[in-house]
Order: sequence, then C-alpha cells, then structure tokens
Amino acid sequence: MSDGLASLAIASYGWAGIAAYPLTGPLLAFRAAKGKEDRARRLERFGYPAIDRPAGPLVWVHAASVGETLAVVPLMRELRRRDIHVLLTTGTVTSAELARFRLDGEILHQYVPLDVKPAVRRFLSYWQPDVAISVESEIWPTTLMELHKRHIPQILVNARISDRSFDRWQRHSSIAEALFSKLSLVIAQSELDAERFRDLGAWPVSVSGNIKVDSDAPPCDMAVFERYRQQIGDRKTWASISTFDGEEKIATMVHRALKAHTGLLSIVVPRHPERADEIEAMMIEKGMKVARRTRDDVITPDVDVFLGDTIGEMGLYLRLTEIAFVGRSLTGEGGQNPLEPAMLGCAVLAGPKVGNFRESYQRLVRSGNARIVRDAEMLAKAVHFLMSNDLARHKMIDAGTETMQEMRGALVATLKGLEPYITPLTVTAKLEPRVAGRG
Repeated sequence: MSDGLASLAIASYGWAGIAAYPLTGPLLAFRAAKGKEDRARRLERFGYPAIDRPAGPLVWVHAASVGETLAVVPLMRELRRRDIHVLLTTGTVTSAELARFRLDGEILHQYVPLDVKPAVRRFLSYWQPDVAISVESEIWPTTLMELHKRHIPQILVNARISDRSFDRWQRHSSIAEALFSKLSLVIAQSELDAERFRDLGAWPVSVSGNIKVDSDAPPCDMAVFERYRQQIGDRKTWASISTFDGEEKIATMVHRALKAHTGLLSIVVPRHPERADEIEAMMIEKGMKVARRTRDDVITPDVDVFLGDTIGEMGLYLRLTEIAFVGRSLTGEGGQNPLEPAMLGCAVLAGPKVGNFRESYQRLVRSGNARIVRDAEMLAKAVHFLMSNDLARHKMIDAGTETMQEMRGALVATLKGLEPYITPLTVTAKLEPRVAGRG
C-alpha cells in the first residue's frame, strides 16, 4: 500500500480529480501555469537544485502561494534565530518574488518539485531536510510517501481544510486515512479544522489559531507612502484588494456610482498583478483614468483608480485608505484573508463566499470590524456609508485592532507543538554541522 499509494490515489481520482482538491495537484498546477513560470528556474520543478545546500540542520518549509508564504514568515524567522537553515519552496512566481522581497538573505528559496517520484527523490536526496513543514493545506501523495519512507517528519502547520475539500476526502475515506495518517503532526487553525483532520486519519492534531495574526504588519516604504499621500490630498479613498476576475469590474461600478457624491479615489489591487493590462483596458473602456504603481504614475486630481500592480506592497495600499473590500468573495470562491487590512486599521468588507477563512471572518464580524455584502449594490452602499460616517468607520477600525490583539498567540502555540522536532536541530546546529554536498 505504501509504495503504490500515490498511484492508487491517481487511479481513484484521476489527475484532474486530484487537482480539484485544495490539498493536492501540483503537476496540474504546473501545467495550468504554463507560460507564467520562471523559465530560467524551470529545472527546479524537476528536483534539480539551483543553489548549494549549507552545512547543518535544515528544515524544508513549503508555502504554496502568497498567503501561505506571508503566514509562515514569523515561523521561518524563529527557525533562523535558532541557527536552523530554512529552505522555502513555493509554487508561483508571485510567491517567489514575495519571498525575495520579504526574506532576501534570511532563507533559501527553490520552486517546489513536481509530485512525481524522480523529481521528489532527486530533491530529497540533495537537500536532505531534517523536517518538512507544509503550510495550511498542502498534501501530496508522492511527496508524503517519500518523506515517510526516509523517516523525515512531515508536519502541517496553520492547517485548514475547506468544506468542499473535506466532503471530497470523506467520500474516499480509506485513501484519506492512508495519506493523513503519515503526517507526524497537524497544528490546525481552528477546532473545526482539527476535528476534520482527525476524522480523515491525522494524529496527533492540536490547535494554534492563525499564525498570520502574529505576523508584523505588511511593510511599507514610508517615503513612497508620503509621496502618494500628498498626491491624494484630502480625497476620500477605498480599496479593493486581492481581487479576482470580475471583482475589478464591480470596483469600477462602485466607483462610478459614488464618484459624483464623494470625489473619491479607488485603489484596486488584483490578486494576480499579471492581469493589470487587461484590468486597465477594461477601466479605460468604462471612461476611467488609471494610475499604475509599476509606471510610477502621479495620482493627479482627475485619476479615478490607483492600480496596485506590484508584489509585496500591500502595506502601502492599505495605509492609503481606511476601507478595504477583500476579494475572491463576490465572484470567486473561498475568500482571501482579512487579517492584514484589520491589522492596518481598515474597516473590512467582503462578499459572502469566504469559507476558506470562516473563523477569521466570524471573529471580525462579531467584533464589528467586518461586514458581509451580497452584491455590488450593497458594496457601494457600505462604502458610501463608511466614507460619510466617521464615527461608524472608526468604531469598525477600533474593533479590528482589539480583535487582532485577542487573536494573537498562534506562533507561540505552533512553536510549542514543534519543539520535539526543532530543539534537537538547534542542539545539532551548535555542536556538529552537517557537511554540505550534492546528492
């Protein structure tokens, strides 16, 4: 069963079925992203290293995309503080660029190998990780089995599982149990997530909360911020962040509905900046004047939209407003994480499709920081109300600040769960560094 588990999973679901699971499917993701890859580093996908392995203990951390990378930054820095080398793998160009922006010189970065035996074996033989840590919802059959075969602990941190994914895994419970039981430890975001992982066969499972709450606020070049703040002047602003296809059109509708009443500037930050050209073209067709961050355009008084088409500058965009709509929640599915806007002093708005971040939204809605809107009309009314009512807006902002403080502590809980695995590595790092060498 062990050696054939990946083949069994593929035979049961097919590669298309595997790709439909948020917990699997790197090969399909690779194929789907063709043309958006960093072609100069493509061999990394097949397990070929592009950099030297340093001597000493090494933890392999995998964060599929931007959100997962941001969530695990504090954990990686804590590992480095303990003299443990960190190899971060990511699956997208965007997340790789973010890692370079936030962690340059602190950690090693490679693109994650495809979940096929030659690539995984080549990768593991070269890097020889002492522990493998995946973030949120990353489980791949071949990689999991190869790690298990080499007696390398695989741990899932900040773990969550969506309603859809859980339902699908339950329909194939024997395969789920065979896979999830190979995890050495799962540290879940919530009690609901923990219960689901236990039901699927994972053990032991603990609960930490969301470690992204323990992250520092997204950084910002204050000189750039001040320049834009002066250009904007006393204009009212709102932001649509992490938007998916269709939500930029909704933001345009909201802007057109409110512009005559408020003279506002709309800030739009697409989840995938490579879509910026098509987004700008759509807005121009609707009669909007657009300033783009990548062109360093000046935000003149006649500019309607500031298009945030850069990576790693969410801290800039959120500091330019006090109202943030979080995307992938009206036209997309699952939502995006609302913690950064709450952390940076924004009243949070989102559509109803936020199942991937259910607990975070529940906490923010209960506290009064976040409101759920059904459609574009309701979003426009909410933005107008918050712009016009300083007391209500500041009450929402204060509620978010207080809730963020209450939610902190996940990093400490995560480190406590990891102690049996990382304390021996800290000791080894001080006593007997491993000699580097190619596998």
